[in-house]
Amino acid sequence: MPPDALALYAAVILLLPMVGFFLSSPTFLLVGLEVPEVTQLLRGLFNGYFLIMGLTGVVSAVGFVVAGRPAFAVGAVAVAIFATVARRWFLQRIDVELQARAAGTATAVPRLRALHVKGMLANAAQLVVVVASVPYIVG
Repeated sequence: MPPDALALYAAVILLLPMVGFFLSSPTFLLVGLEVPEVTQLLRGLFNGYFLIMGLTGVVSAVGFVVAGRPAFAVGAVAVAIFATVARRWFLQRIDVELQARAAGTATAVPRLRALHVKGMLANAAQLVVVVASVPYIVG
């Protein structure tokens, strides 16, 4: 397999969960986070996204190394590390806000919404960086 093709596959592997999250996460802007089932689904979305990003970051890094693109492998590893750290950070904060909401704290739902938006922005920033890197990956 040509190195350019392998590097492109590695980039696509990295992009797929980012695009999936980018397309699925805005739907939670349309529903109220007062509903426990909705927030559990949102928590599950974040959990799954960060787990998959950690895995695809490692898989992409291996693909980049095999394709002879070590700088991009470092970037993919950085994405995997970020996903691992962010998963713990986001889930802890979501759990705190879910407990606060259950206790009747009025500001819990807006803070849940802010966490949701922060997650969307973090994903969008990563997505932009990876998409902008594609011409350099295959070039």
